[in-house]
Amino acid sequence: MTEHQTDGNDRIASGVVAGASGTADPDGRQPDRMTLRDLLVWAGIPLVIVLFLRMFVIGVYEIPSESMRDTLQVGDKVVTSRLAPRFFELHRGDIIVFKDPANWLGPSAKSQFLIKRLIGLPGDTVACKGPGQPITINGKAIDDSSFIRPGVNPSDFAFSVKVTEGHVFVMGDNRSNSADSRVHQEDGDNGLVPISDVEGVAAAIYWPVGHWSGLGRPDAVFDGVSGVSGGK
Repeated sequence: MTEHQTDGNDRIASGVVAGASGTADPDGRQPDRMTLRDLLVWAGIPLVIVLFLRMFVIGVYEIPSESMRDTLQVGDKVVTSRLAPRFFELHRGDIIVFKDPANWLGPSAKSQFLIKRLIGLPGDTVACKGPGQPITINGKAIDDSSFIRPGVNPSDFAFSVKVTEGHVFVMGDNRSNSADSRVHQEDGDNGLVPISDVEGVAAAIYWPVGHWSGLGRPDAVFDGVSGVSGGK
């Protein structure tokens, strides 16, 4: 019995050595080798997944101006979810990235995307009576001090805009330095942004490292507002 076991161990050891030397093992199988096809599969699958995510799930953008201070600083890079509004509703308080709806940025702009906070949904009336007065939505005053830049008015001038179907009303958090829906009421669409131009909802700041943070939606600010709760 002892001799039989020893012979068996010898055969196993011999098989391992043979396999390592590149010859067939006792069962006639060739050792594993990485082929070009294997390499393409292992490298290609992650690449396809990344491309899919970038095209349909996430977006990345760099903040070019001070219109969203202090929530977002110039040079901050944010990641967005492309799933809204395609698959999920937009909500008041979302920070959205959208295509320039009516040449807001001018012909010399390096980018054709803007980032602002969604304030009004289809059917809402967004208004303000002037400096020192709150923003109202459907007649309800909101306290937006939790996200607008400290020391600035909710709006430096009076306005009242009815949000039409398929559009949203946006404002920057740095209200005194934001050319948003209030400013572009003569653009042919009353300063509103078509929902079809919305690229996604900002989820987090990912660069620089010192600014890492989530960009949660301040739902409590809009809790008392009557009317629709989401938009697509």
